[in-house]
Amino acid sequence: MRILLAEDEDQLSRAVAAVLRHMNYEVDVAPNGQVAADLAAQNRYDCMVLDIMMPVMDGIEALKKIRSSGDVTPVIMLTAKSEVTDRVAGLDAGADDYLTKPFAIAELAARIRSQARRQDSYTPKVLSAGNVRLDISVSELKAENSVRLSQKEMDLMELFMLNMGKSLTTAQILDKVWKDDQTTEEEVVWMYISYLKSKLDAVSANLVIDGEKGGPYRLEEGAWKRS
Repeated sequence: MRILLAEDEDQLSRAVAAVLRHMNYEVDVAPNGQVAADLAAQNRYDCMVLDIMMPVMDGIEALKKIRSSGDVTPVIMLTAKSEVTDRVAGLDAGADDYLTKPFAIAELAARIRSQARRQDSYTPKVLSAGNVRLDISVSELKAENSVRLSQKEMDLMELFMLNMGKSLTTAQILDKVWKDDQTTEEEVVWMYISYLKSKLDAVSANLVIDGEKGGPYRLEEGAWKRS
């Protein structure tokens, strides 16, 4: 899983990041809320951990900016205060959980795992982007026309639509779409990317999967050009 950690206390940030990486998480670190919001706009994360009190832009404002873009990634807020007003402000801004400092990193890791599971459980059944709708309940991709998708095609399209405009590496795609089969080769990802490109073309979608073989790949709006 890929985690965004926004914490301006350098020593704490390095310690938390080191432990999470030891637990096999991929961790990007931001020293303030502005950098966190910028990273969230560019990359796909399984969970974000934002400290409330940060320079340049605090965690609450960063979260509001992240949520205003349509990003529904689970967010855990960190606070050195225990006042109810801090918790309410974070939850009202779109936080999913909070943790008061000082905290045990094992507890933070447990909360990250919990939020990642909840995200999988509460994904909307119908996703929209551009002129495209993806009905997960019936595996249907629809724009001017409609086609049915295989399970893996649907899982891959869902991942792209939940991360519209963000670059996804082959490793990230394998981790989410083929997480139950660790032996899947990278060549398979490109094969399914090609399938989706053809089906987006077939329904006259105004969405394009950008990227060469090997990745990274990004779903974005644009005029479709038959390859």
